[in-house]
Amino acid sequence: MATLTIPEAIPSPADDCEQLRKAFHGWGTNEKLIISILAHRNAAQRRAIREAYAATYGEDLLKSLDKETTGDFERLVLLWTLDPPERDAWLANEAIRKWRPGNRVLIEIACARSSGELFAARQAYHARYKRSLEEDVAVHTTGDFRKLLVPLVSSYRYEGPEVNATLAKSEAKMLHEKISEKAHNDEDVIRILTTRSKVQLIATLNHYNNEFGNPVNKDLKSDPNDEFLTALRATIKCICCPEKYFEKVIRLAINKMGTDEHALSRVIATRAEVDLKVINEAYYKRNSVPLDRAIAKDTRGDYERMLLALLGQEDA
Repeated sequence: MATLTIPEAIPSPADDCEQLRKAFHGWGTNEKLIISILAHRNAAQRRAIREAYAATYGEDLLKSLDKETTGDFERLVLLWTLDPPERDAWLANEAIRKWRPGNRVLIEIACARSSGELFAARQAYHARYKRSLEEDVAVHTTGDFRKLLVPLVSSYRYEGPEVNATLAKSEAKMLHEKISEKAHNDEDVIRILTTRSKVQLIATLNHYNNEFGNPVNKDLKSDPNDEFLTALRATIKCICCPEKYFEKVIRLAINKMGTDEHALSRVIATRAEVDLKVINEAYYKRNSVPLDRAIAKDTRGDYERMLLALLGQEDA
């Protein structure tokens, strides 16, 4: 469930553009006015505002926001204003350019989006960068990570309810054999994780747990310092229980010395229209502290206000 709040009476895109233009001019930028508009419009409404702004003022709204805002607030408001496929393409390209084994952004985009959303992100990537997402992932990753990530970002999973119980049982046995042999990079392990539908994979992992006595992710913790095993666990968690996956990303972003604003902004911006309410509930259950209170404690100023607005904690 989304946390995005939209007013009952929505101004026209032209009216929103006029107000945004006012926010950019005068004695300093009016960040509160920017938040009051953009943080309370859905993707279609933000797209209409961008189109109207370009038609009226001859400039992409993103460029105006880039010139008039700074720091973590700038990054968050730009991420939010981007159309979701554009945003995923931008985040994927940034992750590829700054690739390191512990980077989970590509896994999130490949596993926490629907098949249609991932396909749209790949189209947006191709249009923006004149290369395929798969091509860039293959060029910038190596070894086992390449074996995992290329098919992940190329996947188009079935999203219906059908489950093949016989297949689930046989593939659970196959996974257990490969994991017991520490053949974590085996082609069958990769194939199962990168091609099976969510409901099929959940059925397989349930068989694994029931038959062999441990959740698969527990058996994949044989070496906590092995980044590839961490990536496999992230893939499974992101597909099967994204709310728990993203709760952990937020928890690690704010419950340590120094906030990881990039991770926090990424999760809030990408999940506010999807399931941030469920992530919020998971955070409270895990930490006994409301997420809005934890964020308010760890952030400041316009950045904090924008985060809380996307969490549904400001009046529209």
